[in-house]
Order: sequence, then C-alpha cells, then structure tokens
Amino acid sequence: MPSDFTPSKLTPDRIPCIVGVGTTPFRALYRDINPARTDYDLALDAFYVALADSGLEKREIDSVIVARLNSYLKFCADAGLEDVNYVNFQSAGGSQSGVALFQAATLIQAGQADVIACVYGNSGRSSQVSYGGGAIPTSRYDDPYGMTSNGAYYGMLFRRHQHEFGTPIEALAEIAISNRANASLNPNAIMQTPITREDYFNAPFIADPLRRLDYCLVNDGGVAYIVTSLERARDLKMTPVRVLSSGVSGVMSYYYGSDDCWFGALDDLRGRLFARAGVEPSDLDFAQMYDNFSTAIVFALEGMGICQRGEAGPWLLDGNHKRDGALPINTAGGHLSESYMQGWALTVEAVRQLRGEAGPRQVKDCELALDVTCSPICSANILGL
Repeated sequence: MPSDFTPSKLTPDRIPCIVGVGTTPFRALYRDINPARTDYDLALDAFYVALADSGLEKREIDSVIVARLNSYLKFCADAGLEDVNYVNFQSAGGSQSGVALFQAATLIQAGQADVIACVYGNSGRSSQVSYGGGAIPTSRYDDPYGMTSNGAYYGMLFRRHQHEFGTPIEALAEIAISNRANASLNPNAIMQTPITREDYFNAPFIADPLRRLDYCLVNDGGVAYIVTSLERARDLKMTPVRVLSSGVSGVMSYYYGSDDCWFGALDDLRGRLFARAGVEPSDLDFAQMYDNFSTAIVFALEGMGICQRGEAGPWLLDGNHKRDGALPINTAGGHLSESYMQGWALTVEAVRQLRGEAGPRQVKDCELALDVTCSPICSANILGL
C-alpha cells in the first residue's frame, strides 16, 4: 500500500509542521502504579502540555487523531473540543504512530485541516496489559512452535538475518547499551542505569535469541503533538519542525513477519521518501527508530539505506549509532529504556532535538532527522528545520 506526499508539490504555506509537543512524566508514572488512571487521563495530560507548548488556543484545533483510545468522541468531549471538522482513530499498534503523522501531514497539505491534535494514551503498566499470547488467525499453526508473540517473530527473523549475512549477536547488545547510555542523560527515562555487554548477556532469554534487554518496556504515559501549516506556524512562539516527506508501505499477510525482514517494503519507502525530500541518508543528523525489539533497528538501518543490506551488524559494532557516532539513534533511550509509547515518543524526541531542547543528550547542530518504523506497516517521516 505505498503512499506518500512531498512538499515539492505544495505551496510553501501548506508545508506541514509540528509546532507543539507534549509527554507525561514516564519515570514518575512508572513508580506510581494506579489502576484508576486511564488512557484518556494520560492522553489529556499530554495534550494540554503540547497545546501550551504550541502557543495555540484550544478553540483553534479543528481536527483530532487519537491512538489507543477506544473513542475519539470521549476524548474530544473530555478535552472540550466540541466543534471539529475531522476526527479519526488509530489502533494501538506501534506502526500506527508514523501513519498518524502521515495522515495529519496529508490533511494539512491538502487544505482539509488547519490545526490537528495527534494524541496517544497508554495505561499499560497500571492496567497490567499483556502483549502476546492472544488468539490470531494463524494461532493453530503458530502456537505449537512457540510463536505466541511478536517477540518470537522478531527473534526468528533475526536468526534468518544471521543465517544470510552472519550478523553478530553482539550488534543487539550494542543497541541496548547505547539506548541505555542515552537514557542515562534523560531525566524522564524509566531505565537510567548504564549497562555493559556482561549485563546484556547475563539477562535471561525471552525468545531465543532475544533477551530481556532486547524487549521494550511496558509503562503508563501519554504523548501528543500539534500539526499545522507553515503559514500558521510562522505566527507561533516555537520553531516549527517541518515534515519534509512522509510515507507508508506495508506487507500484508496472516503472519506477522516478512521473509526479507521487511527490506522490500522499507527499500520502496526509502526511495520515495528521500527523493521527495531532496536529501540522502548521508544527510541525516540523527534517527529515531522504532524499537519494540532491538532487532527492528537492524532491519530499519538496511531498509532505509543507512548501510548496505547485511552490513548493519558491523555498522553497529563500529559505534556509528552512538550519540557521538555517524548517526545517533534513539537519543532519548528509545522503547528499550525511555518508555514504550509505541513510536509516539520517538517523534516527540525528534522534534525536541531539532529545536535544540534535549539538554545533555543534544545532538550538535542537527537540522535533519529520520523517524522510521519497521513492522508490517512500515512508515517513515523526514523532519527538518
């Protein structure tokens, strides 16, 4: 389902921009388990932070996209957004974070909306949500072989990658270690204690070859961002972050995985995404890569052309992904260490980096970022100043 848009087709005034971002205090909430706290409560908290950050008035919002919330009607009513032109609901799946931004950007560039609030809420820790184990269309075939979760599929795909390219398991350790190092500089990150290779290899297996430190967190939190046109953004207090290119490309089947680790879908997306933004992967200053499992970063690096296919392992072992490397990745700690907001917090971190607001984890002189998700629906956005 390839789809995209490009600012080259737009008048400059209709270029989509993110003008306000908000997150809840992930670290504090992790230590404050509260079953009475709902997804809507968390989404509202993040929404009001993003609204204040943007400098917009609530009455100026004319469209709303919610994710993981069962009812956009309830969210809008709770937020006092009674008159909106467009509303939509995105499922809880992490792949939807990039799809939500793609949808918002497309609405702005088409002139179908002027100010869009994109909002996400997740009370997963307090509500004791369990990922995996649920029935899917292929359960009768998958379950006897232990394929009862997405993690099992990502583990199997990594074994396939190892078989084809000899990818070293130490590459996954380097991802976990780097994420934690970045999180140690992030006061809002849940896991801040640095880890070593020894810590990584001492962690128990969850789905061989994936260990506990390869898995995302489960936590409570909310994320929101406000999207409008460059024309409107010029009058606001914050530096607008432009959506220079956005696209999605999916692999639809009954099974979660992809024989080529989603390389074909990502490669197709990459070609369109960078061409339409008028940049190359080598122009990027940093990247936010969806890491529900560490292996997703391996696949995204190759699919997005950061390195050649089969070369992600050596690329990671050389330290290119570190904060002082060629392409810093997941500068706030990612899903492995900061929070698991199913991709949404990664987008906010990209905005904060581009606005120079990341404090001690700030990437120097950054102007161009990639925000990418590698899953059955691959999505990517190039953001810039």
